[in-house]
Amino acid sequence: MSTTVTTGTEESVWGGGNQPLNASYGKMMMWFFIVSDALTFSGFLVSYGFSRFKFIETWPIADEVFTHVPFFHGNYPMIYVAFMTFILIMSSVTMVLAVDAGHKMKKNKVIWYMFATIIGGAIFVGSQAWEWATFIKGDYGAVETKGGRILQFVDAETGERAALADFSKALPEDRIKHEKSEGVWFMDEGFKTSFSLNEVVAGFKATPNILIRTETINEEGEKTLLSRQESLAKLKDATQVVEGANLIHNEYGSRLFADFFFFITGFHGFHVFSGVLINIIIFFNIILGTYERRGHYEMVEKVGLYWHFVDLVWVFVFTFFYLV
Repeated sequence: MSTTVTTGTEESVWGGGNQPLNASYGKMMMWFFIVSDALTFSGFLVSYGFSRFKFIETWPIADEVFTHVPFFHGNYPMIYVAFMTFILIMSSVTMVLAVDAGHKMKKNKVIWYMFATIIGGAIFVGSQAWEWATFIKGDYGAVETKGGRILQFVDAETGERAALADFSKALPEDRIKHEKSEGVWFMDEGFKTSFSLNEVVAGFKATPNILIRTETINEEGEKTLLSRQESLAKLKDATQVVEGANLIHNEYGSRLFADFFFFITGFHGFHVFSGVLINIIIFFNIILGTYERRGHYEMVEKVGLYWHFVDLVWVFVFTFFYLV
């Protein structure tokens, strides 16, 4: 049995040619990469969603975690994250304009739109680095129990979170560092919290208006606030002080939240950072007239596909971590 390939004015449906689906080889490879990367991000987000559903009663509330704005003191829930999202979306708009200008062979417009895209991406990466640093440093501090649960502190008079510095009592004997003269040999003492557990407990007992709030979310969607007696009893289970968040401890609640936050936003941030570097290379090639000599700006279009992809992924990351 032989296969007949139609010749003449009609082309074979399965012939393909150099540009199957009317796309160049470079565009097809970019689409293959985007699809595979989309599956990777989907797996991460599905894992995040499963973990959040499983531990929903102890999952941190985003409005209480992401409340910072650079150079401003106060509680501004989601404001800066919304700003970051707006900047990244606008950079996608300038990339569209750059691709359109490239189709029209308008070199100067492509240069300016690509420059604006690079600036937007750099602002986003810098903002994400700042957000990481703030998340790691923490705001108020908390204590962790034997079972790994987080106990936060609240001022009963105002209803607001209370920082450890607001009530902890200084006990100098607890802050003495190990010395070789004492026979304790070590290479590095490691990170030490601002206050010891004994200092926090002593300050809590001496400040009657401070209560404990557990990480368990009640029916009203708020974390459970204990009475003074319940707080004193609960504090007996505390084993250590926690400040900020890392892969092991998280003052805001479940440590899984911090694990997923660092991994997923870090993975996305790496994509944006890589995109900025690629855009810079393309930007200088445009200035040097490389694509003018080629007679097309297809490379701008290919990097534009990648840039739109990382923007779209951030919309899902933003929704999962900050809005839902």
